[in-house]
Amino acid sequence: MSVTSEATTNWNGSLFEGSGTVAPASGIGTFAVNWKARSEGAAATTTPEELIAAAHSSCFSMALSNELTSNGTPPESVNTTASVTFVPGTGVTGSHLNVSAKVPGIDEAEFAKIAEAAKTGCPISQALAGIEITLEAALA
Repeated sequence: MSVTSEATTNWNGSLFEGSGTVAPASGIGTFAVNWKARSEGAAATTTPEELIAAAHSSCFSMALSNELTSNGTPPESVNTTASVTFVPGTGVTGSHLNVSAKVPGIDEAEFAKIAEAAKTGCPISQALAGIEITLEAALA
């Protein structure tokens, strides 16, 4: 069975002066978007890259949890931050995953190997194959 996820953006005006909102179909909220936030950063306004970071961090966390469980070492917790870099005029240039996990019965070397496998196997990592994806992984 496949699942299709949707979000709708309503945009008004030109790229530089305009603004809009993006709303996931799940109904979790409506989020403001604009060029200034995307190119310079701004509080209380999201960006496409922040939404990619949310997708990447959540997908990787799930993939890592699955890899660890398959290894016989299920995690107690996994905390992942994805940092997606956007360069105006160039585009998205990378995603950096920084993960800390509490996993009984595993050492740092084995955890690093499993985290790397999760990075490779994560469907969002695969969708982002055109950019550099880096990983920092540590046990909590």
